[in-house]
Amino acid sequence: MWLDKSNIETLYAPKKRNYKKEIFEAIKKFAINIAKKQSGFRKESRKILLESRKKSYDEIRGKIKTDPKVILFSTFDGRSYGDSPKAIYEYMLSQEKFEDYTFVWAFRNPKQFTFVLDNPNTYIVTVNTKDYEIAAATAKYWIYNYRMSDHIYPKDDQVYIQLWHGTPLKRLGYDINISDNAMNSKSEIREKYKVDASKFKYILAPSHFAAEKFISAWNLKAIGRTDTVLELGYPRNDFLTNYTKQDVENIVAELELPKDKKYILYAPTWRDNQHQAGIGYTYKTEVDFDKLKNALGDEYIILFRAHYLVANSFDFDKYKGFVYDVSKVNDINHLYVISDLLVTDYSSVFFDYANLKRPEIFYMYDLEAYGSEIRGFYIDLDELPGPIVQTEDELIKAIKNAETDRSYDEKYKAFNAKFNYLDDGKAAQRVTEAIIEE
Repeated sequence: MWLDKSNIETLYAPKKRNYKKEIFEAIKKFAINIAKKQSGFRKESRKILLESRKKSYDEIRGKIKTDPKVILFSTFDGRSYGDSPKAIYEYMLSQEKFEDYTFVWAFRNPKQFTFVLDNPNTYIVTVNTKDYEIAAATAKYWIYNYRMSDHIYPKDDQVYIQLWHGTPLKRLGYDINISDNAMNSKSEIREKYKVDASKFKYILAPSHFAAEKFISAWNLKAIGRTDTVLELGYPRNDFLTNYTKQDVENIVAELELPKDKKYILYAPTWRDNQHQAGIGYTYKTEVDFDKLKNALGDEYIILFRAHYLVANSFDFDKYKGFVYDVSKVNDINHLYVISDLLVTDYSSVFFDYANLKRPEIFYMYDLEAYGSEIRGFYIDLDELPGPIVQTEDELIKAIKNAETDRSYDEKYKAFNAKFNYLDDGKAAQRVTEAIIEE
């Protein structure tokens, strides 16, 4: 049952305690702990689960005819409503040619996203349910910015578009040559990318640089699929060109932020080696917020944005009025346009933020370990459009200097010329015209 305005009350119906689910989650947590330590157990259990799920999906897929005017959207595996899938969806809503199309959004927690049902042609499904699989079997187009579930394969007449979710600084897929992460060996990571590459018809690149890295990360040259890459720019970045002063005022008001302070967006990435069974990937904030508050609190507030894969929560009550947890804001673009400067580490957010030509600071307190032991980088860090700092004293100094040195210098210009030259506010239109078959 796809959720729409007529049956949305099922989301809010009181739920009885589900003992079977609680037992399943306990067993799952136990199994994950074993899987982290025993790669043989992990691989075999995943193989059994994949075969079972694939058999179940094949039965559904075989009974359902593809509808050429149904489009399935998902952002970060159902975690949010944003990024390029959102941009393409909203572009389609503005075009008369899509008035008779049906749009389906897949979410992990549909209760948070019922606003999409304001459009009468839009429905919601919950990720990893039978309704989700029915939607996947029905939709002509799958528009994703993250990997599709391994057990779900497109039919010959279906089009899977892999939009991905960022220009890569960190190595991906087949290019990771340093270490395993908490839940996958290098061979397992490569297998996941191999499966994804066998399924998508297109993979979107925001630049020629990114296209080259995607080809190597998904091993596309080896399998003769380099023609799947579309160098058309990221639709999500259209907003960074087209936003208005009113948009900024509305976002600040919605987030209830003080208007007499400057905003620092702090957006660190996740660490491959930090994982807790039953929770997922976690992140420890390696920042002394007391020190930052004493040095910067009179002028600034911090908007803390955790990576979408980070599952743990953060308690900033001690820093109320100085640190605002904005991790659950769906569209990070809204945080970009209201912030005065960005502090990040290895997250790809700095590529997009550079479109705004505002100061960027790279707080890489674990640079040596991250670069040599965890992931490795695609670009020379000398290309970054801002200073690298490794201590809190250096961070504070860099933030204060950003106020006096806000120049859009030659290094910053060269960065945008290499990585952001396709961000002209029209990428959603270009991508839609390229992927939708007439």
